[in-house]
Amino acid sequence: MKKFICTLALALSMASFAHANKGNDVKVAIDLVNVKDDKVMVTVTPQPFKTDNVTFFIPKTVPGTYSADNYGQYIEGFKAYDAKGKELTVTHDDLNSWKIAGAKKLAKVTYWVNDTFDGEAGKEDKVFSPAGTNIIAGKNFMLNTHGFVGYFEGAVESPYEVTITHPADLWAATSMTDIDKSNTVDVFKTKRYAELVDHPIMYSKPDYTTFKVDDMEIVISVFSPSGKIKAADITPEMETMMRAQKKFLGPTNATKKYCILLYLSTVAQDDAQGFGALEHPTSTTVVMPEQMEADYLKSTLKDVVSHEFFHIVTPLTVHSKEIQFFDFNNPKMSEHLWMYEGITEYFANLFQINQGLITEEEFYQRLATKINNAKNYNDTMPFTQMSRNVLEAPYKDQYANVYEKGALIAMCIDIQMRESSGGKEGILSLMRKLGSEYGDNKPFNDSELFAKVTSLSYPAVGEFLNKYVAGNTPINYEEYFAKMGVVKASTTAPGHPFIKGEREAYININKDMKIFLTDVTGNKFFETLGLKQGDVLLAANGTEYGYENVYDLLEAASQWKEGDDITIKYLRDGKEAEAKGKVTIPTMTVEAYTPGTDAAKAKLREAWLKG
Repeated sequence: MKKFICTLALALSMASFAHANKGNDVKVAIDLVNVKDDKVMVTVTPQPFKTDNVTFFIPKTVPGTYSADNYGQYIEGFKAYDAKGKELTVTHDDLNSWKIAGAKKLAKVTYWVNDTFDGEAGKEDKVFSPAGTNIIAGKNFMLNTHGFVGYFEGAVESPYEVTITHPADLWAATSMTDIDKSNTVDVFKTKRYAELVDHPIMYSKPDYTTFKVDDMEIVISVFSPSGKIKAADITPEMETMMRAQKKFLGPTNATKKYCILLYLSTVAQDDAQGFGALEHPTSTTVVMPEQMEADYLKSTLKDVVSHEFFHIVTPLTVHSKEIQFFDFNNPKMSEHLWMYEGITEYFANLFQINQGLITEEEFYQRLATKINNAKNYNDTMPFTQMSRNVLEAPYKDQYANVYEKGALIAMCIDIQMRESSGGKEGILSLMRKLGSEYGDNKPFNDSELFAKVTSLSYPAVGEFLNKYVAGNTPINYEEYFAKMGVVKASTTAPGHPFIKGEREAYININKDMKIFLTDVTGNKFFETLGLKQGDVLLAANGTEYGYENVYDLLEAASQWKEGDDITIKYLRDGKEAEAKGKVTIPTMTVEAYTPGTDAAKAKLREAWLKG
């Protein structure tokens, strides 16, 4: 049967040579039925070319990742053919491009695609999972389309028609519209290559929910290998969150359909290892470990998905020319990550206090955590300089600060606008103005943004941007909190059983690559169980741990709750033993912020948090 299917597929493929693309669109065929050695065949039929040579590209990087991922390394067996089926000469000079001689005769190219999930384990430069691809024949295909479909030189603005052949029992979760009525063939059309890249597709057996938020249709699709998590399990929390987000945004967004594609990883050697999400204009791809406790998963999704959803404001609505005309293989990065990621991350926290999903104390604690986390980065490196050079050392090592200091920059702008306007305006009103000034298809010039922001807000905002974002002056956050009547304090917060403070741990690795306790002083978790300094930890709740999966232990422990049953297997003086008891979460003293006694600032603070 396999031989017959392959022979038939080959015959159909050869027959298609006679039908070279005569239209204006680029036609793509993806075969998810005849998977070979965990690889998928892709066929691309281009527009006619007038040049003797043409280059075909697979992206080096894509918007939202801020890293060079070289998706071309996952392409094999690239071939180019003329209309009679004769192979044309192809030169493969670098990872992401193939130069084709005799382009005037080119009828189509074919190639096999490997998935990125298989190659993540132990790889330092692995593709971030939510931007990656997955191939599990007959079960799941994660099609971040940039990993499957490339573009021809000079044709990146051409329309695309993508035909995907798939098993009848697998359903395509995507914000695109399938224009084919067959249950084994899907056809999608986009106006240009960048639009195709912005529409991921996840094929799996149907497990999805839908609901409406105002006039926006929300689709939540889940792939859980064991069936442990269902879309219906997470939908109530997602619906509550997204209704709150829409209410917070008001009329800012015009998206009619939004998809959340959640892939749950087994965390095995051949499965996704990187957890998080990647935003798109009308969807979010999310990868999380399936082992994650349901309540912790829901809480994590609330923060992760809310961040990605707010990207509909920026950079998806308000963005620079570097993003509008993104070069997938020779990218020029924008200098405004403080806005694209920072404002987005700030909104993901602000809307929760604004809509009553968290308390004021919790909001301040989140900001305090970001201030502490930002201390791990270079506080004098101008944010615009880091953003512009984020793909290169030493700037790329500072990237994660966009979620820490970037969000704090947004907070300070918000506070400054509230003070300057007497509480009437904040950063959300600024983004609405920028959205009206620019929009989806009208990008701004990087060098002109600060002046435009200043003209739409207040001189003090412009001064802040030039001094603290383009300049190298560290921000005095207490000065901005004081404008809202918020003062610095300290509080007791739950800690982590194995982590002490911000940069220290209660554990280390010995010469036998085993985990041992370096210190137990003041740690109620260890003291309650009778564990001592020097004990070698072998297993927790039946799962063995060592050097290779120590981070799994830290992740598991972060989900333990006060009073949970716990069993620790350990080695002391060469003898194995078990400690059984209840989890006691250690506490730690942390910096915090709290409303002060200045009653004159209460109304302004209320406008900041609830306006």
